[in-house]
Amino acid sequence: GEGFVFVVECTVALEGAYIGCSIAVNGVCLTATEITGTSFSANCAPETLRKTNFRQIQVGDKVNVERSMKGTDRISGHIVQGHVDEAGTIRSFRKEGDSLWVQINASKELLRLIVQKGYIAVDGTSLTVCEVNRDQGWFNLMLISHTQQCVVLPTRRVGDLVNLEADAVGKYVGSLVGTQIIDRIDVLEQQVKQSRIFAAVTALVLAAVVVKSFRK
Repeated sequence: GEGFVFVVECTVALEGAYIGCSIAVNGVCLTATEITGTSFSANCAPETLRKTNFRQIQVGDKVNVERSMKGTDRISGHIVQGHVDEAGTIRSFRKEGDSLWVQINASKELLRLIVQKGYIAVDGTSLTVCEVNRDQGWFNLMLISHTQQCVVLPTRRVGDLVNLEADAVGKYVGSLVGTQIIDRIDVLEQQVKQSRIFAAVTALVLAAVVVKSFRK
């Protein structure tokens, strides 16, 4: 594949920007190679297209833009590296009051790193995971009204790709622990489910036998 040049029009993110600085676009850390009064340019490698939703973006589409954090800043959320793990797919939207539920499909490998009430970056936005369903391959989150006004996620459609980055702490822990324990946990979860099904069937059979005995 071939690389490409990404040109983004913005204002706030250009304040203090310089050639070589890092600017995140939809959660992808990019290096500014050219800066004007109203835009910046960045070179993207073929791997960026393969891993992100940039392959779906059209000229004129809105994107999330964020400068890298200063070391003296307060951390309001979690540390997002800008190293996207994969592009997930929006599964559904659902309103609850003025908040918005978003359900997103992700791979089995990434879902192992996503935990309930943990962090996930979606198009670069630090968000709290509400539920994780590894059997069906999805997780969900809820956007408050303020967040809906500040990011592009609510403007997406079902089936659109979103950039996903798991919490870096979870990645390092997973690397240290290894996948064997995670695989073992999956096996134990399946065994528990099978045991519950067996117990339910056994209870039904016993109930049927008791009913039949009383009828005699």
